[in-house]
Amino acid sequence: MTDQDKEYVGFATLPNQVHRKTVKKGFTFTLIVAGESGLGKSTLINSLFLTDLYKDRKVLNAEERISRTVAIIKHTVGIEEKGVKLRLTIIDTPGFGDAVNNTESWRHIDDYIDQQFEQYFRDESGLNRRNIQDNRVHCCLYFISPFGHGLRPLDVDCMRALHEKVNIIPVLAKADSLTPAEVCRKKMKIREEIKQFGINIYQFPECDSDEDEDFKTQEQILKNSIPFAVIGSNVQVESKGRKFRGRVYPWGVVEVENPAHSDFLLLRNMLVRTHMQDLKDVTREIHYENYRAQCIQNMTRMVVLERKRRWADFPLPLAVADTEKERLIYEKDEEVCFSSFIHSFIHSST
Repeated sequence: MTDQDKEYVGFATLPNQVHRKTVKKGFTFTLIVAGESGLGKSTLINSLFLTDLYKDRKVLNAEERISRTVAIIKHTVGIEEKGVKLRLTIIDTPGFGDAVNNTESWRHIDDYIDQQFEQYFRDESGLNRRNIQDNRVHCCLYFISPFGHGLRPLDVDCMRALHEKVNIIPVLAKADSLTPAEVCRKKMKIREEIKQFGINIYQFPECDSDEDEDFKTQEQILKNSIPFAVIGSNVQVESKGRKFRGRVYPWGVVEVENPAHSDFLLLRNMLVRTHMQDLKDVTREIHYENYRAQCIQNMTRMVVLERKRRWADFPLPLAVADTEKERLIYEKDEEVCFSSFIHSFIHSST
């Protein structure tokens, strides 16, 4: 045994241990897509994850689309790549933005996100926390129409309603319907309106000072690309001896994965290769913690009100009481009441 081995404790292998354990357990990611019909949401999702989540979908005519209400449809698929398993859940919102009156049509999406937070809160507050399934929504791809002059009132209302609960990533749909100059102008307009209306979209984390320059450059490119101008296609086309996913037009061919044609590669790399874990961390540490804190605050308020109501039925004696003793009794009683309330809350929901 060398002197170097004697000084080696072994905790440097901890990252390897964590890696083995997490790979064995697998990963989960939940993505919700929102935007009016006809913007290529389904095609883009299939293109992003090289899968077909919508093979059984029925295409509705215009009359059926206008009359239907917003639905929440859940697609779950298991994907494996180089031994790493991902349980991908896509939440689709057919009917969103299709009605004549779209007032609060985002309410179903808002309620669904809250329901997943509530279920997770109940599960982690329960007795058996070993196999909690995490269905919290980690990201919302919000599709913006390329045919308007920026954000519509529905876009503003929806994103403002959701931005404190989920990571919103705006997407400029069907970028092949715009010229490069129009794409630049539209992006600038949308970014200005997002700032003007106080919409908090997903913020890319700041680079550490020790990060290499290539990484910093890539992060800046991502920030400047918001909203991502994308094209989706599940069709293989051939041009100049090459096969690729794209679209053929009378004036030429559009390549989905060509950075000169769209931001598809940037979006996919950001979602999967570089920022998936950060999206999950922000969901857990910010959005869910805000929800959890609000729940506990509301329950505490109910406990205090209940305690005041009970004390009102039993007036205090006229004798002078020990204030310090009273305070300790009050705090202990409040703690017992709160614990009992949590216990009854959990059992009433199971």
